[in-house]
Amino acid sequence: MQNDKTTLKDLSVFAAENGDGIFDLIDHTTTLMGKEVLRHHILHPPTNIEALQKAQDTIQFWAKHADQWPTSITNGTMVMLEKFFDAADTAVAPPTGLTKMFSAYIQKLLHKNDYYYTQFSLSHIADLFKDCSKLTELLEDDQVPESLRQELENIKKELQHRLVPDILKLDKKANYSELSTLSFRARRELKNMVNRLMHHYARLDAWRSMGKTTHENKWVFPQLLPTLPIHLEVTGVYHPLLKHPVSYDITFNANKNFLLLTGANMSGKTTFMRALGVSALLAHIGMGVPATSLRISYLGGIITSMQVEDNLLKGESYFFAEVQRMKLTAQKLLQSEPHLVLMDELFKGTNVHDAYECTRAVVDGLLDHPNHVMILSTHLYEVAEHFKDRKDLFFSYFVTDMKPDNTYSFTYHLKDGISNDRIGYRILQKEGVLDLLHKNK
Repeated sequence: MQNDKTTLKDLSVFAAENGDGIFDLIDHTTTLMGKEVLRHHILHPPTNIEALQKAQDTIQFWAKHADQWPTSITNGTMVMLEKFFDAADTAVAPPTGLTKMFSAYIQKLLHKNDYYYTQFSLSHIADLFKDCSKLTELLEDDQVPESLRQELENIKKELQHRLVPDILKLDKKANYSELSTLSFRARRELKNMVNRLMHHYARLDAWRSMGKTTHENKWVFPQLLPTLPIHLEVTGVYHPLLKHPVSYDITFNANKNFLLLTGANMSGKTTFMRALGVSALLAHIGMGVPATSLRISYLGGIITSMQVEDNLLKGESYFFAEVQRMKLTAQKLLQSEPHLVLMDELFKGTNVHDAYECTRAVVDGLLDHPNHVMILSTHLYEVAEHFKDRKDLFFSYFVTDMKPDNTYSFTYHLKDGISNDRIGYRILQKEGVLDLLHKNK
């Protein structure tokens, strides 16, 4: 699956600074290296269904065994180890015989700073070895999936190094001579090995983070289906960033792949599409999804057109940016692998008549691509009316509860059919805009 920056932004995957994005929701990593692996995994999901299934198996294992994660290693451990091994190329020679003649007390007194720094650094290496060794105990479980087993076997192999036992048996009584000798050897012999261990640990950290999120939120693992025929069937899907979300059921297949979505502004159209997009993305990184069930074909990518921006520096208007986004969408739809296409209120950058003509033409073209799942939302009632007799489209709308006293409320319920709700004028009245404009009168 390939997703561009616009799609990730439209789905709020990586929040700017407020920490309320999808990434922040699923990030339970304990190290910065693990966080970066998790980020990379989202940006570069598994490239085929076989790799995706292996990732899902591993994350599913961690969802069931989150309590077996060791706790000694922190991000401070990783930072300390990087700092320690950065000095490997400039390490001093091992202690001389004269140094070894001093008592432990005199050594500690003469080399106080070096003593505690060396002891502290070696203790962090020992913590890494201990936690990694504890992780390899999972190999005794016959249910360990292939990808995880391979990482654990690699960790176990690295721990066969001859210096590992010496570091693990170090205690606080060790004198400076012992510590400095072992430190010198560790810097010379363990730098590459520890670096590899840290990367193995980071991958496990990212997998465990996704499993932990799935378990704590009681999400479900989707059933992954072959690429074609296209199929997306979900029950109880909701947006995970909402405090009080509404859930939805919907099914797409080769005979029912294009949904035209109508309803008033603020009625729930965009949130619904984002909920589907987020679930599809999470499914394609191997995670559980916020739904009761999900069956989904392996997709080539998700394409969104929700928050298109103009480009002042390039002199590109909002409408031109919308056209360019639609051009990219058309190019993606020529690929053999299916995509999930989410289009929200197309052509907002032009007048109503142009928007109607352009949207109608785009829908006509999209109908020639039955191997993709597509949703287009519009408040242009006339577009839906134009296509209402087409059998290769289906229609749903969000309900607005209109009151006799000109007030309204949103139920966020999705129903079959076409909406002709128009509440723009009522919103102007309710917010007091018209009263303010006529205040001088």
